[in-house]
Amino acid sequence: MWGVYTSVNANDQTHVGMLGVTHGTRGAARVQDNATEVTAAGIARLAGVGRAAVSNWRRRHADFPKPVGGTETSPSFALTDVESWLRGHGKLAEVPLRERVWQQLVGHPEGPVTALVHAGCALLLIHDRPTAWLELSAGSDERLAAMLPGALEQVLTPRFGAVPGGDRSRTVPGGPGAGEPAAVNTPVAGSTAVHAPAGASGSPAVNTPSAFPAVHPPTGPALLASAPLLRGAAELAAGTGARQTFEFLLGRHLDANPRQYTLTPADLAGLMADLAGPARTVLDPACGTGALLRAAAPRPGQELYAQDGAADLATLTALRLALHTPAGVHAAAGDTLRADAFPGLRADAVLCHPPFNERNWGHDELAYDPRWEYGFPARTESELAWVQHALARLRDGGTAVLLMPPAAASRRSGRRIRADLLRRGALRAVVALPVGAAPPYNIPLHLWVLRRPEKAPAQPEVLLADVGQFAGEGRGGPDWRGVGDAVLDAWRAFDRAGRLDERPGVARSLPVIELLDDDVDLAPARHLPPPAVADGAGELTDVRTRLGETLRLTADLTPAPADAVQAAPRWPLTTVGELARGGALLMRTGGNGGHARVPVLTDHDVLAGTAPSGTLPESDEEPVLTEPGDVVVPVLGGGSVARVVDDATAGAALGRNLVLLRPDPTALDAWFLAGFLRGTANNRQASSYASTATRLDVRRLQLPRLPLDEQRRYGDRFRALDEFERALRLAGRLGEQLVRGMYDGLTDGTVTPG
Repeated sequence: MWGVYTSVNANDQTHVGMLGVTHGTRGAARVQDNATEVTAAGIARLAGVGRAAVSNWRRRHADFPKPVGGTETSPSFALTDVESWLRGHGKLAEVPLRERVWQQLVGHPEGPVTALVHAGCALLLIHDRPTAWLELSAGSDERLAAMLPGALEQVLTPRFGAVPGGDRSRTVPGGPGAGEPAAVNTPVAGSTAVHAPAGASGSPAVNTPSAFPAVHPPTGPALLASAPLLRGAAELAAGTGARQTFEFLLGRHLDANPRQYTLTPADLAGLMADLAGPARTVLDPACGTGALLRAAAPRPGQELYAQDGAADLATLTALRLALHTPAGVHAAAGDTLRADAFPGLRADAVLCHPPFNERNWGHDELAYDPRWEYGFPARTESELAWVQHALARLRDGGTAVLLMPPAAASRRSGRRIRADLLRRGALRAVVALPVGAAPPYNIPLHLWVLRRPEKAPAQPEVLLADVGQFAGEGRGGPDWRGVGDAVLDAWRAFDRAGRLDERPGVARSLPVIELLDDDVDLAPARHLPPPAVADGAGELTDVRTRLGETLRLTADLTPAPADAVQAAPRWPLTTVGELARGGALLMRTGGNGGHARVPVLTDHDVLAGTAPSGTLPESDEEPVLTEPGDVVVPVLGGGSVARVVDDATAGAALGRNLVLLRPDPTALDAWFLAGFLRGTANNRQASSYASTATRLDVRRLQLPRLPLDEQRRYGDRFRALDEFERALRLAGRLGEQLVRGMYDGLTDGTVTPG
């Protein structure tokens, strides 16, 4: 039976303050650390260098640790041997705790997912009952592994429910028999309802004959191999908090396996939750890693329901939500369409990012399913099956928001269902998002906002919106603030009045009758007139004036011919690595996590000369923040590029595949450094080449040893070249804007040939 939820104490700092004294017994952990293996990429991360440097160490140093596993092309090494070698050769003072814990996780004998589950269970125990962890961790690893399952059961069962009938033979990741398929969603005799939290009123009783709790305590033997990892995770939580520690480990795992997971970006998840509005019961039937439920403003008394076909994702989502929220968390693993874990649920809101273009979604088995109130979906219309599942799990008047592929709005095979959704007032809005809003990033996905009708509206209208104009440049993603303001303002106005006057190029509401033609095409772009060129010819005149001024500026900035020399000077050379060791500059690499409110300088921004435009997964990892005078160098792509950070860029977090050099101004001029780093020959000798990519080893880049006054003379010249390059870029952008505006103005009639 699913247990009664008990309130989560969210004060991580109170908990972790008690953890500093729990880790004095490390002997057994050290023994098992020897089993932790690390790849060349992991060694590079530990030492803060590129993989090419690790390859060089292996070739040049006979005492470099020998491989203990892996393959010939991707060997692995014992973590303790690597740590000793790095420290002995002055490459590392101490392995950072977060890196040690991460290497223990990826080197776990049962795999990183099982390790994440074990760590998440222990962190939840630390979060809820820190004194219990203090007592358990005081002894040996064997004692910890033997006693931990009982302590975990006292925390996990109230949160997630007991295993039905006490049957522990059915497994989930990290449970008994980890590594075997999870047997879930099988009817169990005597299983009962999900109960409301203590003190809540009016919570629906949900009969779950096929529900199986996504998390239950691992066994002692399974936990023994994880003991060093759990101690390390607890030590990390002592400084950063249990929740932040789990976010760091989960975020690093997702980042290391991008092809295995389809993630919902945090900004998009927040927009979907805002469209759904405040809700006491929220369901995500394809929960993935729980981004949508996290965005649903969890609070005491709220109930969150999650299901996913991948047992590991359901488990990780349950742990993540329990660490993040004071809400009741109910998670189950299994195929939602074939074996719904919450058939009796009537939620206030459903948020869903379903799998796209599935053919094997259960078409043959589910022909007579009662959820198909609006028509039986075709085999090619799996998304319309998810739409109807969401509507079936809503209370009357409840709201569902689904992320949909644009084809679902116009495929002929789905027109009858779309028509019935419109006629009965269930489909309330279709919003076309900018390109790059979510994977797949190359197409403009749609949001569908649906409401389970309490009664059929007399003269229904539907809101159509297109916010493609907020697409960002390059890989920086959309302007989410602009997207959110435009979409929410239009939706709230429409929701209040039942209609919306046209907002040119952005949104309008249409009577349903106008859409009920042979195609029932709901693509917003087909029904919204394009936005008029702002101020027509006047706007284009302003662009033309700016272009003329910029072209004159580029002429003024064109470098004068260089003075001829008889022979190239033979300067004494040094390398960036030598300067870093000598203290003339500080070298930092871009991180994998940061804070949502800090803009991120990406490698694309550096290459294109644009403002910081990126985002990183939110974690407790401290980002590297840029300062004026820093020199930023991309390490991938083979280009000769270095950017000096100015006041406008300062304060941004350093993104992936970037190296930051912070010169000591009393020894090294920033523009002199950046200019010489851009030399083509310099980049060629410092680059390594793989079959599909070029990687720059920044430590090997060379520059001459010159007095500071001479450096500044070169630096002034390099700064002038940079200003000329920026002016050329601006002229190119203004020229493209003028040409596009002229084409649009001439074709839509706002500009005449005269």
